[in-house]
Amino acid sequence: MNPRIPLRPLALVPLVTVSVLLAGCGARVEGASEAGAGPVTVQRCGEEVEYTTPQRVVAYEGGSADKLFALGLVDHVHGYVMPPANPPVEESPWAEDYAAVEFLSDDLLNRELVVDAEADLVVAGWNSGFSDQRGITPEILDGIGVQSFMHAESCFNYPGHPERVTPFEGLYTDLERMGRIFGVEERATELVEGYRERVAAVEEQVPEEAAVPVFLYDSGTDQPFTAGNQVPPHDIIEHAGGSNIFGDLEQRWTQVGWEPVVEAEPEVIIILDYGDQPAQEKIDFLTSSPAMAEVPAVREENFFVLDYNEGISGPRNIDGLEKFAEYLRELQG
Repeated sequence: MNPRIPLRPLALVPLVTVSVLLAGCGARVEGASEAGAGPVTVQRCGEEVEYTTPQRVVAYEGGSADKLFALGLVDHVHGYVMPPANPPVEESPWAEDYAAVEFLSDDLLNRELVVDAEADLVVAGWNSGFSDQRGITPEILDGIGVQSFMHAESCFNYPGHPERVTPFEGLYTDLERMGRIFGVEERATELVEGYRERVAAVEEQVPEEAAVPVFLYDSGTDQPFTAGNQVPPHDIIEHAGGSNIFGDLEQRWTQVGWEPVVEAEPEVIIILDYGDQPAQEKIDFLTSSPAMAEVPAVREENFFVLDYNEGISGPRNIDGLEKFAEYLRELQG
């Protein structure tokens, strides 16, 4: 996201029958990885890493916790760190799971917090949780005996072990890797297949007209922050039938100038809605900006609000896609 928000020993169960109890939008997997046959090797940003089954997971941001809860792993989660940008967890499809674990902090992730929590796994993204500057990296955690899991979508510029996947493929990859770590492969497969089907259903409804040019506005007044092609909003735009005006940028969240935004003449602007920076404030800024006055999206007031958790890597990306695709269909008549 915006750089001001630097913007995750027990053994595996052998192959067993996993009982899945559906509850709301998530599920609890009973008996997952409670005893078993030793560690499993799973990639972490292109690096082969050996994991033992975690029992005290600390998750940073909603996307990390949502992935764990969607896999039915609430019993393995000790708590979560939720910075102010994240909307209230009570609004989450997994609100009951959030209520069942500890809220650890509304600050940025740090090593002291992880140690105090006696975490055995930290789930976060690179530069959105893990950070060289703040002294909490997978290597540092390895050195103190704490396992780490990084979102594949965030590995694009991870030093030493970069990994590049499209944002939605990053979501699927994370669920599959977590499924192996926790011994819930069947649940992971079920989720991924369901998400792929939902994406395909959206694509089937895309009108045949030319793609609508779309600008993602994250934040910034002097210069805007936006989405390159390495973050989920890019895939949301493209799968829904739009065209990200900065889709040729091999970047994640990045700063651009207002002039190229105006020159691209976006017909729709997606507003990323932070918990601490409401969408309406951003819309008010855009509609009062003389530079943006003749941009078609501003002139026609074609603003679509994307929830923060629909814009960072997590299961709610698919919800965001479906909502935005419906918006575009209605806009195109």
